[in-house]
Amino acid sequence: MAAMDAVLAKIDENRDAALGRLFELLRIPSISTDPAYAGACEQAATYLADELSGLGFKASVRPTAGRPMVLAHAKSTRRDVPHVLFYGHYDVQPVDPRALWASDPFAPELAEVEGVKAIVARGASDDKGQLMTFVEACRGFVETGGLPCDVTILFEGEEETGSPSLPAFLSDNKAELKADLALVCDTGMWDRDTPAVTTMLRGLVLEEVVVTAANRDLHSGMYGGAATNPINLLARIIADLHGTDGRVQVEGFYDGVEELPREVADQWKTLPFDEAEFLGGVGLSVAAGEQDRSVLEKIWSRPTCDVNGIQGGYQGSGSKTVLPAKASAKVSFRLVGKQNPAKVADAFRDFVRERLPADCKVEFISHGASPALSLPFSSEALNRAKRALHQEWDKEPVMAGSGGSIPIVGSFKQDLKMDTLMIGFALDDDRIHSPNEKYDLTSFQKGARSWARILNALTL
Repeated sequence: MAAMDAVLAKIDENRDAALGRLFELLRIPSISTDPAYAGACEQAATYLADELSGLGFKASVRPTAGRPMVLAHAKSTRRDVPHVLFYGHYDVQPVDPRALWASDPFAPELAEVEGVKAIVARGASDDKGQLMTFVEACRGFVETGGLPCDVTILFEGEEETGSPSLPAFLSDNKAELKADLALVCDTGMWDRDTPAVTTMLRGLVLEEVVVTAANRDLHSGMYGGAATNPINLLARIIADLHGTDGRVQVEGFYDGVEELPREVADQWKTLPFDEAEFLGGVGLSVAAGEQDRSVLEKIWSRPTCDVNGIQGGYQGSGSKTVLPAKASAKVSFRLVGKQNPAKVADAFRDFVRERLPADCKVEFISHGASPALSLPFSSEALNRAKRALHQEWDKEPVMAGSGGSIPIVGSFKQDLKMDTLMIGFALDDDRIHSPNEKYDLTSFQKGARSWARILNALTL
């Protein structure tokens, strides 16, 4: 504990300098989607590589077909310690609409935001402030004797554009990236005072279905009531997807869906989550979906089926009395647990085919599929991280789920065979991707201390 106390004291001593280093990074307009900022992305990558080199890492800027990666390695002086791979991204979203910013997006400043001191700039929360919490934790160790474990750091420059260069980079550098455990900081807290570990990411199946009836558009006065209207047909099929209890009716859909461990289920029940306020914030008051499940379960740990778009017939102004030849819908399935994406897609297609008249045709277009990911609740790394976060925040961390996905975590699991600890210190009100993005100063400072505690806990 004496050594850990020294590291934490050093992180506290470095606070002002750490903020200055973050501000330097935030001043670089590393917008990955706009080719005009390619030079700024190079500058951000170089800045981070130089910072890591100054800490004794063997760091380099690696070119890709798009924006460069930063890859760095450092070894602990201790023997028989774990090896962790930390991931973050230095690229940021565009700032538009610029007129809605209260200050220059790339002139970072400390400001009072609803009574709380915060760092305001594009990228403050997503993801420059987050990744720098880990860098500053490493600095605390380096300046007090050395890292407690072997560390590899990967900073990407295209996360905000879908990571087009990442798959090839991972494939080409598997041996160099392989570690015992991955760490990802692109997540958040439960609230301003309560840390969280994201333990579940839902998978995704994206299907487009196109139904064709007649060989041409038909006059509804001449053919209405006799000829199949593909819009009506598709609407009936869509309506059949859910039962009156909110459950998805596709055969075998719930195969592989697991119940929450009692410890996690009990924790979620005690969380200060107001379902009425959650729905009220978007103008709703009646919860949809599985009627016997809480809203938190629905968005974190239960599978879903949703129609994201539907098209057919006349879309212009006024009226046109036509029976269209075709109608289409785009459907997404969020997956959990051990649901098999290929089986879900096949079962959905069978579900549609079974409801088609013999003279109608259907075409299916896949827009991608990926499995759900989860960190085993029995994981020793998870339990150690929980204890470390509790020590820093004096609150039991929430074992959170995520309704969305983080593609890099899937890549780590599938390509590098590594589990991932997802721990971040962002807040729901950080306005990421929006004007006036911010990162609470406490998130930055205690985030660095938290990572130090976690790294130490992983080696005990």
